[in-house]
Amino acid sequence: MIGGGPGGLYFAYLWKKRHPEDQVDLFEQNPADATWGFGVVFSDQALEFLRADDPETVDAIAPHMESWQNITLNLGGDSVAIDGVGFSSIGRLELLQFLQQRALAVGVIPRFDTQIQAIDQLNGHDLIVAADGLNSLVRRTFEGDFGTSLSYSSNKFVWYGTSKRFDTLSQTFVKTDRGAFNAHHYRYSPTMSTFLVECDHATWQAYGFAYKDVEQSKGVCEEVFADTLGGHCLVSNKSVWRNFPWVWNEHWSFKNMVLIGDALHSAHFSIGSGTRLAIEDAIALVKALESDAHLATALHRYQAARKPVVQKLVNAARTSAFWYEHFAQHMQLGLMDFAYSYITRSGRIDDSRLRAMSPAFMARYEAAKNAGDAA
Repeated sequence: MIGGGPGGLYFAYLWKKRHPEDQVDLFEQNPADATWGFGVVFSDQALEFLRADDPETVDAIAPHMESWQNITLNLGGDSVAIDGVGFSSIGRLELLQFLQQRALAVGVIPRFDTQIQAIDQLNGHDLIVAADGLNSLVRRTFEGDFGTSLSYSSNKFVWYGTSKRFDTLSQTFVKTDRGAFNAHHYRYSPTMSTFLVECDHATWQAYGFAYKDVEQSKGVCEEVFADTLGGHCLVSNKSVWRNFPWVWNEHWSFKNMVLIGDALHSAHFSIGSGTRLAIEDAIALVKALESDAHLATALHRYQAARKPVVQKLVNAARTSAFWYEHFAQHMQLGLMDFAYSYITRSGRIDDSRLRAMSPAFMARYEAAKNAGDAA
């Protein structure tokens, strides 16, 4: 295993647990207690998927998670709740520590603070699983063989935390005299929340963020979202402005190397599926490897079974990201039309599903529409 994130740790744990006679080495370039984020979020559907394959892990993590059943949208001082959209969250570091403990308990050999400089360092291993993230060494070394493509969203985003506790996963949209901002925020512990700030490139330029340091950028975001933060500060952890990278690989394995998680594909944070996809990749890879003793055939099975599922979700993520690249235009809508546009943005939810999933919201939306004041 190269990479000690959730996907790498989970694959190592799952394989060693089921195949205790195998030697599983895990290499992670960072210390065991390092992480570059705050909270991670799982939909109820994602947790149920994991529970079906590994109920023991879900039952162990669940008591440490924050959970809610609504999404809250805040626009122009008004708010609307979209019911029936369940999520749970946990601190990224807490999740990593939990998975590290499980991997150690089954005999995985973790090597933290160990950077793999060249694939030749791993000669002698039967299988190399690359879970080394967006900048994957394995993928970059053989990107032609993997059929790698890389592009970037036009929006800018920066990832903070805050001690402000939010009741639900929330989206706050704020218009200023120099442009529009959006914040994705949700609690991931009793005392901390994720607070991700996003804006389009024109707004980013208008504020001169390219010439501001981390503290100056944080100060501007605290000012823009002062009402939302309610006197709380933002917390930085290598919080720099970035464009979201779209990573995709047509071929998921090469020789005895296979990609999972962000090394293989990326899904926009607006659908909150990066960690979920990495863990599901790990599960699918274990199943494929167990289905055929011939490595090449097993890796082909992994791609054939998993790729259509991932492609569908990534397509939805791209549609969602496109909505966010134009969120300033959507902000011109009335609150209920804006909320309807938001919840249907990925193209996966129609009115009938929305009525079943979010009856309270749809009743309010349709009442406003019939009254002629949704727009």
